[in-house]
Amino acid sequence: MTGRAPVLAWGLWTLFVLVAAATLALVIFDNASVDEGVVVLLLGFATVGALVATRERRNAVGWLLLTIALSFSITAFTDAYVLQPGRPAEAALAWLGSWVWFVWMAVAALLLPLVFPSGRLLSPRWRFAVWTATAGLVLSVLGAALQVGPLEVDSPAPIENPLGVGGAVGEVLAAAHIAGNVLFAVSCALGGACLVLRLRGSRGRERQQLKLFAYAGAMAATGLLLAMVEVFVGDSPPQWVLVVGAIGWFTALGSIFLGLPIAVGIAILRHRLYGIDVVINRTLVYGTLTATLVTTYLGSVLLFRLVLSPLTGDSDLAVAASTLAVAALFRPARSRIQAVVDRRFFRERYDAARTLETFTGRLRDELDLEALGGDLRRVVADTMQPAHVSLWLRGAP
Repeated sequence: MTGRAPVLAWGLWTLFVLVAAATLALVIFDNASVDEGVVVLLLGFATVGALVATRERRNAVGWLLLTIALSFSITAFTDAYVLQPGRPAEAALAWLGSWVWFVWMAVAALLLPLVFPSGRLLSPRWRFAVWTATAGLVLSVLGAALQVGPLEVDSPAPIENPLGVGGAVGEVLAAAHIAGNVLFAVSCALGGACLVLRLRGSRGRERQQLKLFAYAGAMAATGLLLAMVEVFVGDSPPQWVLVVGAIGWFTALGSIFLGLPIAVGIAILRHRLYGIDVVINRTLVYGTLTATLVTTYLGSVLLFRLVLSPLTGDSDLAVAASTLAVAALFRPARSRIQAVVDRRFFRERYDAARTLETFTGRLRDELDLEALGGDLRRVVADTMQPAHVSLWLRGAP
């Protein structure tokens, strides 16, 4: 298998490209839904999966990424194919599309968090989580593939399931489908718990790998939460809700389809892995800063208009005053937020900066060279934490 791994990996990548190209052809030339064109974004999953499977052949993560990309492309192709009724083998492809989407969802949401980044479970005790996820997948697939009635596909005309099973067996399969969904939810919780426990117990390189993966997941979750604001508001939402929802959807889709495979590739192939702390720091600082400034701007515009409207009417003075206030607030707010983020999430960096500030203050008043050398060695040891510190002083001429 070792010698054939690259051939198999890139063979699956080629198969994904062919299915994705066929889907795009249906979208461009056959008026299929533009939504199916999102399959091209899975190229990152397929490419990173092939690279990882080739270079880290014993790591299951690469093969899981390839499975996600290929099963998603099959789902997109079948959905695009059955949009035009009366095509050859449409019932067979509709049947395939009615359950294959469970595969990429289970692998992405259930199995990948359990084995990232090493490709192995956190401990043998976590095998029950794999069996739970597998059981949920099997039951869900059986329930969807053998249900009686129209298949759940985007087709203008209902397509009956050619393999539907009725009677008592059908009722059992319907119950199995519900049980599979419950196991799906349990497995998602187990996958998240496994990722948290692995992160808490990790050190060194593995910790950086998990940070990168968690960062991509957190960005996707944040985007989905912002996108859900529009759903919670209901019909006829205000313009700012539509803007927030659009930003949320773009953030979520970008994080899932682009950010996640890039994060996995960097983490496992270890290309600039240790830059993730800087990325997380900047995201926290500027994300909080943006939210603070936007809230301040909107609040000040409303306040200024309430105060100044009797004097200025519909003048844009409130907007101008709010803009100036936010511009003046930018630098002090950024400095304050940076200090809070460093103190809360990057304690080592915060402590090192405080140590250097204290040393700089003593440096101006210290006249004893020997005491100064001792302070300097102590500061270097506290901030840089080297294995050994030596100080060489040039003697008097």
